[in-house]
Amino acid sequence: QVQLVESGGGLVQAGGSLRLSCAASGGTFSSYAMGWFRQAPGKERDFLAAISTSGGRTYYADSIKGRFTISRDNAKNTVYLQMNSLKPEDTAVYYCAADLNRLPYNNYRSWTIWDYWGQGTQVTVSS
Repeated sequence: QVQLVESGGGLVQAGGSLRLSCAASGGTFSSYAMGWFRQAPGKERDFLAAISTSGGRTYYADSIKGRFTISRDNAKNTVYLQMNSLKPEDTAVYYCAADLNRLPYNNYRSWTIWDYWGQGTQVTVSS
């Protein structure tokens, strides 16, 4: 069973950048599809991006396409989310997730499908 720990969140001004990291342990990292989600106060947990086991295929929500980039380093057991041109509406708790299903599988954009989760990291974008 894989354990996930996010880091890299913080306070940034609008237009700035952050890179989130998610370190995995306790499992064979390269066997897991990885994803990033976020949840703002009072809202549902939204899909942002997902990446296949090898990193060869990536998927993005329309809301962040062109601004955020997901990547992974299987040698370091880590997945990243590079976030550029941040906006105040990007303020949320960001979560990484892992799943053994092969992307793209049914409903992979639904947070309910993913099996393993980190504790989240807060991202706050000031205007």
